[in-house]
Amino acid sequence: MNFDLIIIGAGPGGYEMAASAAAAGLQVAIVERDLMGGTCLNRGCIPTKALCRNAEVLGLLKEAETWGIETGEMKFDFAQAMARKDEVVTQLRDGVKMLMQSPGITTIEGEASFIDPHTIAVAGEKYEAKNIVIATGSAPRGLPIEGAELAVTSDDVLAMTTLPKSLCIIGGGVIGMEFAAIFNAYGVEVTVVEYCKEILPPFDKDIAKRLRQTIGKRGIKIVTQAAVNSITKTDEGLAVGYELKGKQQSVTAECVLMSVGRRPVLPEGIDKIGVEVSRRGIEVNDVMMTSVEGVYAIGDVNGRCMLAHAASAQGEVALAHILGRPCEINLDIVPSAVFTVPELAMVGLTEEQCEQQGREVVVKKAFFRSNGKAVAMAEPDGLIKMIVDAQNRQIVGCHICGAHAADLIQEVVMAMNAGVTINRLAEAIHGHPTLSEVVLTAARQF
Repeated sequence: MNFDLIIIGAGPGGYEMAASAAAAGLQVAIVERDLMGGTCLNRGCIPTKALCRNAEVLGLLKEAETWGIETGEMKFDFAQAMARKDEVVTQLRDGVKMLMQSPGITTIEGEASFIDPHTIAVAGEKYEAKNIVIATGSAPRGLPIEGAELAVTSDDVLAMTTLPKSLCIIGGGVIGMEFAAIFNAYGVEVTVVEYCKEILPPFDKDIAKRLRQTIGKRGIKIVTQAAVNSITKTDEGLAVGYELKGKQQSVTAECVLMSVGRRPVLPEGIDKIGVEVSRRGIEVNDVMMTSVEGVYAIGDVNGRCMLAHAASAQGEVALAHILGRPCEINLDIVPSAVFTVPELAMVGLTEEQCEQQGREVVVKKAFFRSNGKAVAMAEPDGLIKMIVDAQNRQIVGCHICGAHAADLIQEVVMAMNAGVTINRLAEAIHGHPTLSEVVLTAARQF
């Protein structure tokens, strides 16, 4: 029962680290109490993206009808969408299971608890390793308000079999806005109630505003600067009470989704071994080591960046430190995306953050409506906002609202990682007609 490395949690951070560690010659044990693939694969990124695609197809069918194209029996109901979602998840989860059968990896089913910094217990058995990595992820967070138990979580929504007639989403973050777009596509009356001044608080305000205006045209109601304080059952449904500009108001819906962020899931026994934990999550240093030598924490559980690809990158950083190898992964350059219609994507600093830091920057915008591919795709509603350091001409931030934004942002991510100036990016030949020319148009304005 001795290993070189034990990983607690088989989400993207955990299983990818296990595969890399085994490939490097380590004997690895990976412990999972639930389903292989973690939240991302089973109740997060993948199932929601499958539903986003379903919603996109629905939108295309509706658009075709406005062009006078007969769609006939081409229908895509909610039950079919959920069935397809389950098929996608099962296929990818089976792939992870096969990966975890690679030589050098031992899979252990059950819940792990720490006995000491180098020993854990699972189902009465003890397992030891010089290094242990905590990759236990996160769970939905709730508001401490009256009637909170009446709301459902994102986990519950992904298990639905029938559509509600109306849905109130508490929280206009990434998860909330994606579900708003999905349910709106199926004809559900959707209202989003957000505490901050704008939806998607981490995103650039111009980009968030653009999305709010676009989805508003589709019938999604958004209330901002609203502090939700109660959920009560009425004859008409569930009434969500909130304070807005000093006045108490409410919105009633058949179903209420609580989408106000996520909290770290901490393994048992970490308090006994002295791992330091803050409100955000497990505290780690730049190599993902906790306050206890040989114990690391990656992904959502450390609260640094709650994104699947961030967890995977942090796992590579931790593994490099364990192996004594150099690592050049820059954890400050992490793209993020929102799979609404249109998509949003960002990397680096927002204009507001640059102002707060007193950083001198130049900001330019380019619009999808001037891009031939976007117009041909009937996706002209979008913009890209590029932020460049006024002195060294390097890109410090990029924010996109538009078709395939999640793919387009990757070009800028590569440029930022390579330290490429905006001038060099503007000199790169881009194919025509492609959406990537929007990035080129923005770069050539500097």
